[in-house]
Amino acid sequence: MRRDKALIPLAGKRLIEHVLDHLQGMSDDLFITTNQPGPLEDLQIRLVPDEIPGRGALYGLRTALQAARYDDVLIVACDMPFLQPGLIDHLLSLAGQADVIIPELDGKFEPMSALYRASTCLPEIDRALKEQRYRMISFFPGVSVLPLDPDVLDHYRLSFFNINTPEDIQRAEDIISKSPSQKPRFN
Repeated sequence: MRRDKALIPLAGKRLIEHVLDHLQGMSDDLFITTNQPGPLEDLQIRLVPDEIPGRGALYGLRTALQAARYDDVLIVACDMPFLQPGLIDHLLSLAGQADVIIPELDGKFEPMSALYRASTCLPEIDRALKEQRYRMISFFPGVSVLPLDPDVLDHYRLSFFNINTPEDIQRAEDIISKSPSQKPRFN
């Protein structure tokens, strides 16, 4: 998109605000990892920069896990405006069953909408980074991973709609405009 996705307007709000709307009240440790805090300061939420900016998503995950006050850390991307509370509740209900609890759709993990145990993931992330393995899932062999049941995920598929192109923004606007309450309905 060649710009900070968190700031992209959608239905009169920035994308990040749509995500935060779905997460409000779920934790007393809600924060955003960002290396450009200025445009987000009005949100009155803790903003956490990467220790080494510009190094990619795995470094960003490391930043979030280090900044979190609790061991179980829910990570969600800023460009997922239709995040469904039921998906979050389901992820949280499985806390403690694995080091990573993650949706797997069509054979691909969704690491930007998953639950991580910081105490066990951080050492493995550090090992992966030291070995120059930068993929978001590069540390998975060193931790226990619980993929979510695909049948459960079908119910929450709209949660995984993310904004990557101008066409995606238009599709999101269309989804919102078709809902009488200005929010998509979730089954």
